[in-house]
Amino acid sequence: MKDTLKVGASVETEIVAAPEMGITHLGPDAPRMYSTPAMISLMEQTSIKVLTPHLDEGEQSVGTKISVSHFKATPIGQKVRAKSTLTEIVDVGRPSKRYRFNVEAFNEKEKIGEGTHERAMVNVKQFASRP
Repeated sequence: MKDTLKVGASVETEIVAAPEMGITHLGPDAPRMYSTPAMISLMEQTSIKVLTPHLDEGEQSVGTKISVSHFKATPIGQKVRAKSTLTEIVDVGRPSKRYRFNVEAFNEKEKIGEGTHERAMVNVKQFASRP
């Protein structure tokens, strides 16, 4: 990891809630609403974007922890925006560090979710060779 990454780094990502991002797993009669797994995925993808410009060759981040509340519904077809802000870089006594984020999600009207997310840096070749 390059030393250019600083606490406070932030990225926002905006998508349109597509039908496949809905609560279809609840059956055909479920309302056409944006799902919690889709919101979490957007938060995680946005956190990855905070780290990506600072990666060295052969590095990648992996998710290690997430704690999120999803408290407002969003109809399919609305815009959803996620924001991820790096809040802490934790030295865990190994070459890898942990990266903690505050994550938030908004629809076109209001905040729909928030929480925290943690990622660890890995060497892709070493990680892929684990049994």
